[in-house]
Amino acid sequence: MSVKGKTAVITGSNSGIGLGIAEELARAGVNVVLNSFTDSEEDHALAARIAKETGVEARYIQADMSKGDQCRALIEKAGRCDILVNNAGIQHVAPIDEFPTEKWDAIIAINLTSAFHTTAAALPMMRKAGWGRVINIASAHGLTASPYKSAYVAAKHGIVGLTKVTALETAKEPITANAICPGYVLTPLVEAQIPDTMKKYDMDRDEVIEKVMLERQPSKEFATTEQLGGTALFLCSDAAAQITGTTISVDGGWTAL
Repeated sequence: MSVKGKTAVITGSNSGIGLGIAEELARAGVNVVLNSFTDSEEDHALAARIAKETGVEARYIQADMSKGDQCRALIEKAGRCDILVNNAGIQHVAPIDEFPTEKWDAIIAINLTSAFHTTAAALPMMRKAGWGRVINIASAHGLTASPYKSAYVAAKHGIVGLTKVTALETAKEPITANAICPGYVLTPLVEAQIPDTMKKYDMDRDEVIEKVMLERQPSKEFATTEQLGGTALFLCSDAAAQITGTTISVDGGWTAL
């Protein structure tokens, strides 16, 4: 079965990983719904660009993923959701005893609880259509841990657990649920961090990337948004029809350590 003509809703997709996945799906003929918490001309222009370049229908729908009612409203406004990509996420780094409660609550809400709400709203649509794919963007931190990232690690481990439950509840239907676990990905956000990190450690660009940013990534190479988009597209294919309830690591060997 071709994915051409299917509709994908990708949360947190006006930049970075989410945008990369949206673009890859669109190139395969999937209609896409972009999302973020902002509602700017640039956001809507992204959707227009994708539509123009690929010939698919592309829309931008604003929704705050920290609010459950807006998560569910996003799916309802989309009108159709054959492929759900839960990608929205934020990060904060601090020791547990110094971790701000409001940051913990926001990370759990956006990185984990939002996926519960969107999945709950999308599954009836997938069942009515007779086909569906739930793709949760977890992290290497959904399988392992790092200090000072308590909320993020807890949320990403939770996403992996939610993925397994979703898969079991849909196991006898033509619906699958899987989690992609990226390591470090070269996004505009990561790229912007490199100059400051170079100054902090008094290193050149290559040294900072290899010795600091990719310290735990054995390949010493960033994953790319195109690679993650390709992985998501594979999970939508017939070849992946019996892949459900599992994680696919795109982390240069990080979780093999």
